[in-house]
Amino acid sequence: MPSPSSSLVARDLAVAHGTAQVLDGVDLDVGPRSRVGVVGPNGAGKTTLLRVLAGLQDPDRGTVVRMPPTATVGYLPQEPDRRTDETLYAFLARRTGVAGAEAALDAATAALAQPDGEEAAMAAAEAYAVALDHLLAVGGTDLEARAAAVCDDLGLPADRLEAGTAVLSGGEAARASLAAVLLSRFDVFLLDEPTNDLDFAGLDRLERFLDELAGGVVVVSHDRAFLDRTITSVLELDEASHGATLYNGGWSAYLEDRAVARRHAEEAYAVNQTARQRLAGRAQTQRLWATTGVRKAKTKASDGDKHIRHRAVASSEKQAAKARQTERAMERLEVVDKPWEGWELHLEIAAAPRSGDVVARLDGAEVTLGTFRLGPVDLEVGWGERVALLGPNGSGKTTLLQALLGRVELTAGTRWLGPGVVVGEMEQSRGRFVGDETLLDAFTAASGTLPQEARSLLAKFGMGAEHVARTAATLSPGERTRAALALLMARGVNCLVLDEPTNHLDLPAIEQLEQALDTYDGTLLLVTHDRRLLEAVRTTRSVEVRDGTVVA
Repeated sequence: MPSPSSSLVARDLAVAHGTAQVLDGVDLDVGPRSRVGVVGPNGAGKTTLLRVLAGLQDPDRGTVVRMPPTATVGYLPQEPDRRTDETLYAFLARRTGVAGAEAALDAATAALAQPDGEEAAMAAAEAYAVALDHLLAVGGTDLEARAAAVCDDLGLPADRLEAGTAVLSGGEAARASLAAVLLSRFDVFLLDEPTNDLDFAGLDRLERFLDELAGGVVVVSHDRAFLDRTITSVLELDEASHGATLYNGGWSAYLEDRAVARRHAEEAYAVNQTARQRLAGRAQTQRLWATTGVRKAKTKASDGDKHIRHRAVASSEKQAAKARQTERAMERLEVVDKPWEGWELHLEIAAAPRSGDVVARLDGAEVTLGTFRLGPVDLEVGWGERVALLGPNGSGKTTLLQALLGRVELTAGTRWLGPGVVVGEMEQSRGRFVGDETLLDAFTAASGTLPQEARSLLAKFGMGAEHVARTAATLSPGERTRAALALLMARGVNCLVLDEPTNHLDLPAIEQLEQALDTYDGTLLLVTHDRRLLEAVRTTRSVEVRDGTVVA
């Protein structure tokens, strides 16, 4: 079982990717019941920090210490990394650390069975004891029973444990990732975007698990409601200095403290600049008086009195001395840096001409995908409607979208897409940018823009020359999401279809998306479990899907 007193201490962490500095001088203490939320823009190093804390990546400088050294640290990445040759149970065993612990115990058992001398036998026995303790610590002895119970609780049938993860539906995959968290028995949890694709029930289950957990947690998340409910401090990564600032208190306290710190920094900079400009003006005036006074004294001394001329020259020299004193005062003035203003996304969704009154309609529509069946569905979406599609994972929301847009074949019923409908789509998988072609080639093909136009537009979304030359498959989830947003600016649309649009986006980009949706006046179809997004985005009606049936 996890130790209630284990902790993780990181000091002076620095990491660079090539010539690009990612982290520099980052400190973090994670004790029992610590709940640290890590925030920062895409590319600031959030995932890199988690990997270093987990021991999966060595820092260029600094240390990470586990106390005690046997403390278990588990990293659960933001993408489920499903393997085609892996069953659901094997996936859970790997993600919970049980598979690795079992492999270590098997190796120790083999070494114990074939000792090579007394000293080797003692070492083998000690290695076996350590491996056994580790297996017990991560919960390996009863994982199978616990996995069956947790999967049943999450709505995953017991027979799915032996199914390959490649055949899991999107909803089942989300539940599987949640199950891996709930089954883990680490002393310290490192969670990278754990709320992605979770429905409201899954979010509630995860929040209850973290509330009851005795160990420490470091979490990277874009879900503001989740952060508000779970964390007790915020570690903000700075994209300019590559350092970090720790804010004690929850999410709301962080927002307030950050705003106050920003205001104080701006005020301090303004005061400093005013003082510097005042001294610079005084020094310039004193220099001018000194230069002018000397010149006048030497060329236009009144009545030729040499004593008056001498006094005038002396007075000018005093002004010059005062100017030097003023300049030294400027040098002694503390340097206050201007508050950093990083890159900021300004998103505007390009509009196409209005479509007809009926955008899309399904009449008695049915879709069959393997064992899943959607329908029959009767649904009509009119021009300018802003529809939120709600329902638990696996209920059929994404399938309903695909049926409306003609992405899947109907097994019964009819579909009609209105004339003049121009669809702008952000699919949940972000599958448009996953191939072997470069981002630039994929974007120009999808948007119909010229390469130079595409470069300029992608640059507005924080993707420069080093990004556009990379293959689309090497992009991070956040970068693929930004590219999908850029498409919405490149092409005029009058029907916007967004399936979990905030997944992988940083918080400033989510706020920009909310503002862009507020001013967008076309038709909107929105699938999201982001509670704050649902509160912020204006909708005209909701459609609820449950078990393949539209119920409201």
